[in-house]
Amino acid sequence: MNILSIQSWVAYGHVGNASAVFPLQRLGAEVWSINTVQFSNHTGYGHWTGDVFTGESVHALVDGIAARDALPRCDAVLSGYMGDAGIGSAILHAVARVRDANPQALYCCDPVIGDTDTGVYVRPGIEAFLRDHALPQADIATPNRFELERLTGIECTTIDAVKQAAVKLAGMMKPDGLRCVLLTSLETETTPGDHIDMMAAEAGAFHLLRTPRLPIALNGAGDAIAALFLFHRLRSGSAVTALEAAGSSIHGLLRRTAEAGSREILMVAAQDEFVSPTEMFAAVSV
Repeated sequence: MNILSIQSWVAYGHVGNASAVFPLQRLGAEVWSINTVQFSNHTGYGHWTGDVFTGESVHALVDGIAARDALPRCDAVLSGYMGDAGIGSAILHAVARVRDANPQALYCCDPVIGDTDTGVYVRPGIEAFLRDHALPQADIATPNRFELERLTGIECTTIDAVKQAAVKLAGMMKPDGLRCVLLTSLETETTPGDHIDMMAAEAGAFHLLRTPRLPIALNGAGDAIAALFLFHRLRSGSAVTALEAAGSSIHGLLRRTAEAGSREILMVAAQDEFVSPTEMFAAVSV
């Protein structure tokens, strides 16, 4: 399996490609990573150094990979944090070039906009690009609850509202694509206070995965689960299987990180969770 991943990079810690690439590699995928930014650390620390790359630089890297005649072997494009709205056209350029070379390739868009505790944290123009240009090309989308609400205008406090929003989001995606939606960090009227939910929606079916809530809030977990979900959806052909595998792995990863009291995800120390999660959780139809 070969995945072209276009998102941020940090030298210290694990967000963006620094969170997505290693789990994919540990599972056996080849990852061609293109970075949209290169920072010393994630911005949650309040101070960082580094650069935001231009759309032109990302575009050139995509064309450089294409010159190696690699794109016919590319199974999917994964995009995440962009850094600048100008990178959007380069991402769509990558998707178009990959699909021209391999019409079966998928595009997974992680529409990074913000979160409930931070609000919108991306630059102006990025949210509109994701809604109006990226999602209409996407086969798979992996928003958190905040992003789902922003993109659909539906307040997701109940299971019925989440399902309605998932259907609306799927309707914004590639008309002849999978229209597969993974919803992360969900809390509805049915979610116990000591648990957290995720939902996968595809082909009119909705499945919920519930895992124990952990006393931890980390940057980069969403980037890892988007990558894991894409991998397992590609390998299994099933959104339910992908939900269970990705959700179980991320729970094990975060549990071990919480037990260690680490501010950064223990991506390397807990790597066995990607291959053989300590505990497997089962999804239920809703």
